[in-house]
Amino acid sequence: MLRRLFFPFETTIVTQQETWRALAGRLRAEVLEPIKQRLIGKDEIVEVLGVALTAGENAFLLGPPGTGKSALVQELGQRLDGRTFDYLLTRFTEPSELFGPFDLRRLRDGDLVTNTEGMLPEADFVFLDELLNANSAILNSLLLALNERVFRRGRQTLALPMLLTVGASNRLPEDDALAALFDRFLLRVVCDNVEDQRLSEVLAAGWTREQQELPPASLHVDDIRQLRQAVTAVDLTTVLPAYQELVLRLRQAGMAISDRRAVRLQRVIAASAVICGRVAAELSDLWIVRYVWDTPPQQEVLIAHVEAVTQQFQEKLPADGPAHPLANLSQPPSAEQLQQQLQEIEADIQSTESRAVGLDKLGLLTARIEWVREAEARTHLRSQVTRLRELL
Repeated sequence: MLRRLFFPFETTIVTQQETWRALAGRLRAEVLEPIKQRLIGKDEIVEVLGVALTAGENAFLLGPPGTGKSALVQELGQRLDGRTFDYLLTRFTEPSELFGPFDLRRLRDGDLVTNTEGMLPEADFVFLDELLNANSAILNSLLLALNERVFRRGRQTLALPMLLTVGASNRLPEDDALAALFDRFLLRVVCDNVEDQRLSEVLAAGWTREQQELPPASLHVDDIRQLRQAVTAVDLTTVLPAYQELVLRLRQAGMAISDRRAVRLQRVIAASAVICGRVAAELSDLWIVRYVWDTPPQQEVLIAHVEAVTQQFQEKLPADGPAHPLANLSQPPSAEQLQQQLQEIEADIQSTESRAVGLDKLGLLTARIEWVREAEARTHLRSQVTRLRELL
């Protein structure tokens, strides 16, 4: 009798999960994969943007002009049936340029109401180029919009439909005010020129883009909102011990993983599971934590810790479903980035507080150095490590 009573509820859950899996499959087949084909060498960025979109988190692209940052966001927005707002920020950008001017008709009656038609408060997808040019006049409104999805001016308060905001810059923040803005972008990716050996592919794909128009958007923003519901329904129980260990390791390595960031990172881990068509997170979904760096050299530390935790828990948490395409991405470490990290350790070596942290970082870097492909660079880095150990 009880089985019959609960059976309709169970059927509803199964049907909903099948709907989520179908939407996740369409997101990959109709949005992510076609963008990869049209923008060569941007697979990693496309996948991170896909997770950010599904999780409802903001993403930041770091790279010089002309590397396809705006093209990526435009392609994403055009393949989804929603409203897009993009703007190039300067030091002189005023609030009305982003949020809209005051409604003059209402202003005559003494009401300060913003006319938001066609502006950021009505957009589903937002791209802010040269993000770190933001000035104090727009900073507070931007911070609130990015963090709380709310726009407030005077007595007017609006809930924003914003699904994804992507910020881009060719530099990192240099003062505390901009650091607070940068912190609102949980996921960060380097967007650089494609490797020289793939230039012919870039040219061919670029010419094809000039000749072919995009098909009409087939995935609606309401479909993305359904995927958001799937994210909050993901079971994180199995992966939580490994994730907790990863956060503790990163904090011990000197990375600023605040409680707020640690909590929000759970959303992107769950989003990775959703994109893979799963209702439970797995160890492989920790790959996305590689993209929470504050400076590009930290990527090596993040990769090392994610790999170490994955190996530690691999036997305890066997995989039970498809892994994300970037979960098993093995990239050799950059000798230049390792060298920069060694220089940072040397610069901090006089600080008593940083000695223990320096030893931990050095241990991690020592392991990564053995994966450097160039033998000469590997030998040089080993000698640097030996010298630093003597100093420590």
